[in-house]
Amino acid sequence: MLSLSAKIRKEEKSGTLRNKGLLPAVLYGPKIKNLSLQVDEKEFEKIFKEAGESSLIKLKVGEDEFLVLVHDLQKDPLKGNFIHIDFYQPVLDEETEATVPLEFIGEAAAVKELAGTLVKNIKELEVRALPQNLPHDIKVNVESLKTFEDTITIKDLKIPEGVKVLKEPEEIIALVTPPEKVEEELEKPVEEKVEEVEKVGEKEKEEEREEKEAEKGEEEKKVS
Repeated sequence: MLSLSAKIRKEEKSGTLRNKGLLPAVLYGPKIKNLSLQVDEKEFEKIFKEAGESSLIKLKVGEDEFLVLVHDLQKDPLKGNFIHIDFYQPVLDEETEATVPLEFIGEAAAVKELAGTLVKNIKELEVRALPQNLPHDIKVNVESLKTFEDTITIKDLKIPEGVKVLKEPEEIIALVTPPEKVEEELEKPVEEKVEEVEKVGEKEKEEEREEKEAEKGEEEKKVS
């Protein structure tokens, strides 16, 4: 199990902590008292890359150890870096909910052989399980997508034992769409433009004809 060290956070502003390469965090759970913590930013990024939000982490705070999940993360909207972490200690003998990412593997024949485009309708799933049974990710093998009619639904996934997906089994996760008919799309506006040009030309000719008839009428009046 991955381990991460943390320290009790002193009364220091969050901006000051981050300037020192530290992240403010909070630890909470149904059976513990809330703790304000600080963790090393680079160390957390390394651990989080492997654990995600669905794997238990051993959080060491002094002499104490807590089995926790990364329950919530705040990021800087401009820079994209982490600015605050919520660690949640679940009750190990009670089911909890977590978001598990989907990992798409393989290559769809409809993409490789028919030049289609793989569409991923769902990229993560909400699941419920005992904390120690939560999967790090769920694999989605797209090799079964051989035609544009094929789909992969939630019921097609291999879900680990003891894990319940909180979505309808018929929901479509992935499919392959056919390539667009580029030539038709390109030709359509050209035809429309040609029609517009022809209409403008006809209108100009009509106006010229009317002008000539008007001039002819004026000349006839003068002669008479």
